[in-house]
Amino acid sequence: MKPPASPKTLGLSFRRALLALCLLGWGTAFPARAEDGYRLWLRYEPVRDETLRDAYSRSLSSLVVQGRSPTERILLEELQRGLKGMLGISPRVSEKVLEGSLLVGTPGTSPLVAGLKWDKELSQLGKDGYLLRTLPFQGHRATVVASLSPLGCLYGSFHLLRLLGARQSLDSLQIAEKPRIQRRLLDHWDNLDGTIERGYAGKSLWKWNPLPGRVDPRILDYARACASIGINGAVLNNVNADPRVLTGPYLEKAAALAGALRPYGVRVYLSANTGAPKVIGGLPTADPLDPAVEKWWKEKADEIYRLIPDFGGFLVKAGSEGQPGPQDYGRTHAQGADCLARALAPHGGVVMWRAFVYDDAVDADRIKRAYKEFKPLDGKFDANVFVQVKNGPLDFQPREPFHPLFGAMPHTQLAAELQVTQECLGHSTHLVYLGPLWKEFLDSDTFEKGPGSTVARVLDGSLEGHPDSAIAGVANTGDDRDWCGHPFAQANWYAFGRLAWDPSLSAQAVAEEWARLTWSDSPQAVSKILSMMMGSRETYVDYTTPLGLNGVFEKDLHYAPDPGMVDPRRLDWSAAYYNRADEKGLGFDRTRHGSDAVDQYHPPLPGRWNNLKPCPEEYLLWFHHVSWGYRMKSGRTFWEELCLRYGRGALETREMKQQWESLRGLVDGDRWQVVEGKLEQQVKEAALWRDKCLHYFQGFSHRPIAGETAWIGENSP
Repeated sequence: MKPPASPKTLGLSFRRALLALCLLGWGTAFPARAEDGYRLWLRYEPVRDETLRDAYSRSLSSLVVQGRSPTERILLEELQRGLKGMLGISPRVSEKVLEGSLLVGTPGTSPLVAGLKWDKELSQLGKDGYLLRTLPFQGHRATVVASLSPLGCLYGSFHLLRLLGARQSLDSLQIAEKPRIQRRLLDHWDNLDGTIERGYAGKSLWKWNPLPGRVDPRILDYARACASIGINGAVLNNVNADPRVLTGPYLEKAAALAGALRPYGVRVYLSANTGAPKVIGGLPTADPLDPAVEKWWKEKADEIYRLIPDFGGFLVKAGSEGQPGPQDYGRTHAQGADCLARALAPHGGVVMWRAFVYDDAVDADRIKRAYKEFKPLDGKFDANVFVQVKNGPLDFQPREPFHPLFGAMPHTQLAAELQVTQECLGHSTHLVYLGPLWKEFLDSDTFEKGPGSTVARVLDGSLEGHPDSAIAGVANTGDDRDWCGHPFAQANWYAFGRLAWDPSLSAQAVAEEWARLTWSDSPQAVSKILSMMMGSRETYVDYTTPLGLNGVFEKDLHYAPDPGMVDPRRLDWSAAYYNRADEKGLGFDRTRHGSDAVDQYHPPLPGRWNNLKPCPEEYLLWFHHVSWGYRMKSGRTFWEELCLRYGRGALETREMKQQWESLRGLVDGDRWQVVEGKLEQQVKEAALWRDKCLHYFQGFSHRPIAGETAWIGENSP
């Protein structure tokens, strides 16, 4: 029997076949074709403006790529694909720089790049950074992408293609780019049976069963999409980790995936179960201080690195929601993390130890518990450990203040965990662009070292001088043809990557970039799509959790409204625990007269949030139990304001649908129809949210619902 092809051979064959299809069939006559969302933001649609297309073609008439590494072969193919699609040209591949050449390379692989003497500038940008410049070169006008590494050249090539896709000028490029955060990961909560926890776009991409003999070709398109936005790591399995993922057969499967992802700069990580030494290792204990356990982890790390030399490390959920942890043996989180860290350290691996813990014995207020457990451990984690903290102290809510651990652990490397998949934000049905949510978080000032101590500076290491940095997003991908279950959910994958690379980018700039690349370069279409996207998160907050309200979702699925839900399993999984509706008012008192969560933050934040008047209204119910008759800044009573916010959110979904309807004919009909159907459902569900929540709260306020008569019959758009 003929042996199966290796993942490397399969990968090269697939890329060559894909390139051939691209060069033969994509873009020569710019034919119309059905759209299903598979191409994401890498559509490379034709430049319709002839003047601009001619200018681009003159600037990029030949390609000079002297390196021969797998990554450099990929970037050459990508440039050929992109230029063929957007410009309808097949630039000649040359060893000489001519007029209109694009030169791509490193000083080590390209004598031409080495001759530019850019070593000092490139060294300041690091291996992922790059220079993108237009300049006179040996008597010709040329464009140069240069980096210390082939991967940096790949990132720079995608940047150039992004400029073309956004129809930007190439005349005077003087771009120097490097990522602010070094480890930019997607956490895939994928199970070994192919299901995805909090996945709303089909089953797992990984297709574990045929591995390692066959790597699904779609993995290469996933890697390509990640590389195009600078994502350089993927945790393959669920944080509720099946210990079997660390057994030999599954490590061989992971190694095959790592081989396919490697040329695109995407390193593989695995979620590790701390009970693995007992469950799969046959030891009587998983105590992290037991010498036999330490030896087991060291040998397991050695085994992994023999198979995956560039393995990134372990992600660990311990002592939370039924997962085993070091506290089972009277040990701390630091002792548990350091046991694994010592095993990985000789190989350059890291441990990302999640701070998502909420033992109800620690404090009566769930949102205070992680801080109380982890703050005393500051400085006790090994140098290759990150404490991975969710953006907010509860659990991926539509709006939360930033987690108080950011700014509270100066001697510990902190990684942020964001959720790209929309667990509490309408799943893959509701159009909610998350860029504004993440910018709100990243730009939050912790005041750890006075004004300007933003979360972004904590994460990139600049605030405390940490040598490494990390950010993770819980992925929203699946095997649905459009990857994310909703054409607009792709924007959140894109925005995560772009903001992980550079947290200073604006949410609007990223949205505009994505809209142009994904939908159309028509100014009218882009303007309307941008308007929909930028208002969508605030609209969702209004019709679900306005004014700082949280946790009003039905249990387990976290999709529909159920503000009165009481979960018999534990109080802090209950909606009623969070909204605390009663005859007096609504909201959770976290002031100094309540749970005192405000004092987990640095001044001046406790002073602002502890008192009703200065407290920002978007956090009002997060920190205060507000009386129904309290007079808001608008002059309305709190109850009237609550009604207005719910009503406004539902109304804005109808307006969003009307905006989309006006785009018929300006974007492709296939995806237009998909989004139209999603928006129709969103309109109905926004009205349901409004009605169910307000009628529940009315049972306590005993006040008429403002505007209710105007809402009757709205459930059908």
